[in-house]
Formats: sequence, C-alpha cells, structure tokens
Amino acid sequence: MNIQRWIARREQNWKDLEKLLSQAEKKGLPSLSATEVREMSSLYRSVSADLARGRTFAVGNTLLADLQTLTARGYAQIYQGSRGQEWRQAIAFYRWKLPETIRQTWIYTAIATGLFVLGGLFGWWYGWHDPNFIQTVAGSELISKVRDRHELWMGSIVGIEPLASSGIIINNLSVSFAAVAGGMTAGLVTGFMMLSNGVNVGTLAVLVSQNNLATPFWAFIFPHGALELPAIFFAGAAGLLLARALLFPGRYSRKEALRLYGGQAAQLVLAVIPMLIVAGTIEGFFSPNPNIPDSLKFFAGLVNFILLIAYCRSRKPQLART
Repeated sequence: MNIQRWIARREQNWKDLEKLLSQAEKKGLPSLSATEVREMSSLYRSVSADLARGRTFAVGNTLLADLQTLTARGYAQIYQGSRGQEWRQAIAFYRWKLPETIRQTWIYTAIATGLFVLGGLFGWWYGWHDPNFIQTVAGSELISKVRDRHELWMGSIVGIEPLASSGIIINNLSVSFAAVAGGMTAGLVTGFMMLSNGVNVGTLAVLVSQNNLATPFWAFIFPHGALELPAIFFAGAAGLLLARALLFPGRYSRKEALRLYGGQAAQLVLAVIPMLIVAGTIEGFFSPNPNIPDSLKFFAGLVNFILLIAYCRSRKPQLART
C-alpha cells in the first residue's frame, strides 16, 4: 500500500470528523443536526477502520496516535453521548410523563382502590360479627400471637432486616405483576386480588382492635403503606387497562386498543417497581423498629403520602407565549 497516497485520500474524512467532534464537544451533541449526527457516526466508523489499517501497515506512531485520539473522541460522543441522552429521556419520563399518565388513568386507579376499600369494609364488618371468619383469614398461629401473647407479628423482622426487606420487595412485586397480568382474564383476577387484599387488611384491623393493638399496628402500616398500597392500586389500574382493551376497545381494533392501553399499563408498572422497592426498604428497616416512636412513624407515612400526591400532580412547565 502506498502510505502517502492513502493518507492523502483519507485525510479529508479525518478533518471532517475533527470538525464535527469539536462542535459537539463545545456546544453539545444537540447542536448538531440529524444529518450531521449521521455523518459523524459514518465518519467514526470509517476512521476506526483507518486506525485498524494503519496499525496493520505501520503508518507511523504519530499518525496512529492522532487516529486513536480521534476514534476515542468519536466513541465518547456517539456512544456515551447516546447513553447520556437515554438517561435524560428516562429522567424526563419519570419527572413529567409518568405523572401525566397517572392523572390520565386515575379512573382505573380509583376503581382498583374502590375494590380494595370494599373488601376492607367487608373484612371489617364480617370480622366483628363472625370470629370464625377471622380464623379463616388470619390463621390460628397469628391469632394466638395477638390474643394470647398480646404481640404483633412484625416483631419477627427485627434482627433480619436485609433478608426481610428483600423478601417483602419480591413478594409485593409478585403480587403486583399478578394483578397486572390478571387484566388478561378480562380483569377478573385483578378485581379479585384487589378485593382479597382489602379483606385481609380489614380482617387484621378487627383482630388488632379487639386486642388493643390498633395503634402499633397502624404505626407499622403507615410509613410503608403510604407507598405500598398506592403501588398496588397502580398495578390494579394497569390490569384494568388491559381488561378495558379486551372488553371495550371502542373505536379501536383490539390490537390497537392493546397497544394504546397496554402502553399506559406498562408506564404504570414503571411507577410500581420503584415505589415497592422504597416501600419494602421502609417496611424492613423503619416500620418494625421498636426504637422509633409511633408518632414519628405516623408522621413519616404522612410525609410519604404528601410527597406522592405532589409528584402525581406535577406538570411540565409550559413555555411562555410571546
């Protein structure tokens, strides 16, 4: 290979890439047009091939160093820059798009919440009127701990917080994903899960109330429940959205409805996952801690719920019109 002729033929590409990289480095990748970004990507691949060829034919250490620097700069802008763009998109999604989706689908969250509350009221009423019902829901071991030893079951978490927290997170995620997938049964499984979870909470509330343990029980529930329960309701809403697509596609075909409502359901799942991770961490390390006053636990739960409401209400600022 005639090295000088090869350099003369390829040198313009190196200069063009250098120019585009300099602009991207000084003003940021968004300063380039879409055409310029595509050109920079093409030139980067071309210069990478030149570097490999230059090493093969020993074109000289100085030129090899220049080509290596050029390709490293190109890699940083094209690949690391694109990852940075992905991170910015993810941040924008969680900051603005997700709250908007939560507001758009509030009716489904309200239905899921209503089913849970209905189950809770049923468990509360039936628990007060039929002791055998509490036995069926809570089980004899739990009843014995509360009635006979006057203890709550969450004390078993103390001392094994990391293990308990991870188990709680995994269990809650499994329940949530099942609620979402239940939408494919026309929402029957989703609705049943919302009702049954409400029945469990309502029945346990009766059990602790009958044994004067309501305050520590709710002090345990409140800090993590302020996030955990809304996350379960969002999962229920996602399942109901899938059921809506199957049962009532409206003016859309079922395929189009599944794409539309399924997309909203997927976005709600992206809210459920971090909420349950945070809630599980709180439930493992904070909620059962006997050294934390109940008043502080109630306050923490209230703060968590207020922050969640504020997040759901957040809106992207509108540009001022001139």
